Formats: sequence, C-alpha cells, structure tokens
Amino acid sequence: MDYKLSDIAKMIDHSLLHPKMTDNELIEGCKIAIKYDVASVCIKPYYVKETASILNGSGVKTGTTIGFPHGGHSTAIKVIESEQALADGAEELDMVVNIGKVLSLDWDYVFDDIKAVVETGHSSDAIVKVIFENCYLQDDHKIKLCEICGMVGADFVKTSTGYGDGGATIEDLKLMRRYSPPTVQVKAAGGIRTLDQTLEVRMVGVTRIGATRTVDILEECKKRLG
Repeated sequence: MDYKLSDIAKMIDHSLLHPKMTDNELIEGCKIAIKYDVASVCIKPYYVKETASILNGSGVKTGTTIGFPHGGHSTAIKVIESEQALADGAEELDMVVNIGKVLSLDWDYVFDDIKAVVETGHSSDAIVKVIFENCYLQDDHKIKLCEICGMVGADFVKTSTGYGDGGATIEDLKLMRRYSPPTVQVKAAGGIRTLDQTLEVRMVGVTRIGATRTVDILEECKKRLG
C-alpha cells in the first residue's frame, strides 16, 4: 500500500449540501468530519458560523459554496457572498463559474468573475476552488478555464457541483491536471463514492475529493490497512 488512512482522510471535503439536510443533520455531519479527521466540511452557506464553531480546534477546515449551484449570480453578489462566508469563519470557498458565460465564450467576464472571488478569498488567506461543471462543457472550455484559474491564482480546479448532469471522470481529471499549472490542485467531485474510486483519482493527480460517502470510504480504508 502506498497510502495511509490519514492520506485518504485529508483528501476528503465532507459534503453537507443537500437541500433537505436539517440543522441536526449538519451537526452530525460535522461530528463525522471531526471523528475521521478529514480535510474540510463543505457546508450550506447559512450554517458556516455554527460549523466554524463546531470545528474549532479540530484540524478540520470550514468550507462553503459561492454562486452555487449554477454560477449565475452576478460577480458583485459572489463577492458579497464570499465576504459573508469569510466573516462567518469559512477557510475554503468552492465557487461555481458562470456556466452560461463560459458557453458564450465571454472569457473576459469569466476571468473577472473568478478573479474577484479568488482575490476576496485570498485577502483572508482562504483557499478558493473553482467549479467548472464539466458535464456541460467541451474540452476547449475546460482547458481555457484551467488557464484562467492559473492566471488568477486559484488554489484548485474542481470538476462538478454534484448537482449537474454528470460528475468527475478520469478523462476530465487528466485534462485538468495537464492544463493546470503545478500551483493549482485538482478536486474531483460528483460520483466519488468508494475507496477504489478515490484511489483511482489519486493516481491521476487529484488531491481533494468532494464526498458524501466519507464513512464508507474511510471504513473500507481502515479494513484494507488492517
């Protein structure tokens, strides 16, 4: 084995974004994240302050979404949303590109939109991940987005919200790793439900995954490692 339990746990952003999740379910999700010492919790925006309090001192970071799930918010609103999240204690921001603008090839708008959130996040030393929603895009779009994310200094490029028509694919992950500079990491989200899938994406250079099946993945990891 070329990995430890902690290696896999620290790849996981434990996703708590389903619209039907109650406050109690969010609290329980945070407790799971602490128990398994994952990288972060990605929580619904209204619950960031409470999550930051729960996770305080645990080593698990508080993350949330910006412009979720379709990226259609104005840039000004994305910035305000980012500022509020940071004020509430968020340390990681997962923003959605304006998908319609990408498909319209309005690259100046897309550049400025991503740059504004990245600069806002970095002003508070937060990590910013940029969600492409690859299922709606062609390879040329994905490549251009990787280039833009490199230019504006994003921390991660990310495949999906988990709420589009498809999730992470190995082909997309290889493409994103190939066309992103070394300073930009790759996050796989959407459909990563097993340890084998986690190990597969890790082999192509993925350093984070978005997961709802955190317990299943890490319990299987414990089992295999003995």
